[in-house]
Amino acid sequence: MDEHQNLSSKQFLFVTLLNVLITIVEFIGGVFSGSLSLISDGFHNLGDSFSIVLSYFASEISKKPQSKTNTFGYKRAQIIAAFLNSIFLVIICLGLIYEAVKRSFNPSPINGNLMLVVAIIGLLANFISAFILAKGTKNNLNIKSTYLHVLSDALSSIAIIVGGVLIKTFDWEFIDPLVTILVAVYIIYESIPIVKESLVILMQNAPKLDYDQIKMDLLKIKDVKSVHHIHAWLIDENNIVFSAHINLSDMPISQAEIIYNQITEILKKKYHIAHVTLQAEVNRGKDESIIYNRGKDIP
Repeated sequence: MDEHQNLSSKQFLFVTLLNVLITIVEFIGGVFSGSLSLISDGFHNLGDSFSIVLSYFASEISKKPQSKTNTFGYKRAQIIAAFLNSIFLVIICLGLIYEAVKRSFNPSPINGNLMLVVAIIGLLANFISAFILAKGTKNNLNIKSTYLHVLSDALSSIAIIVGGVLIKTFDWEFIDPLVTILVAVYIIYESIPIVKESLVILMQNAPKLDYDQIKMDLLKIKDVKSVHHIHAWLIDENNIVFSAHINLSDMPISQAEIIYNQITEILKKKYHIAHVTLQAEVNRGKDESIIYNRGKDIP
């Protein structure tokens, strides 16, 4: 069973409700304390709630079986969710940086005590959410992007707590927008790799495989004369699909099937390829390169 499937509907619901609650608390606390960093964290938590709901529905959709309309299944739903969540997070952070810069030129009085109390409540709530989501982050971009939302909020709460202490102790009100900027920059830094990785999968970029070594491995099999017209792509971050044209000695299909099985075993065990499609040929294309390249796209 996949890691993300261990996260139940009740767990997703609990994390969502917890984030909605802390969002309300931070909005109210931010307004009454005058803290931009609290208000910005409230918006961030609001984004988290959206992210968790989207993540849940995407994980449920991804479990649907293959069909005539989706012959590879629905696993890409989670990749789309990861991409949207990460993009949404970057946009929120850019908006927070803009507001923080504006606030730094027009500082306003801040209630450090209230800011501190609300930030501590937010930290506890986010750590609980992060703990629940943590077990689903391994090899799953969708849950990882949602977990990053929650974890970044926990880090944001820590920064706000430090800022609240400094404001309360030294009356350094400039700390509030500074904390907002630092946390936002960090979140963007952590989000960009997820945006890139999910976009790579959605664009059907080839996974990082040693195609020359694959060809060498397959040519070691008796009666395999050449390998060409290879295609490889990712359905999600865990499942590689692979197809290739294989030049074989002239033989019955029943004999070719034995070679097919040998090739499939090598590709699955050594290169962790989930689905293999092979086309047997005798002479056609035997002098072509591994990757299809005739100066145009596939017809």
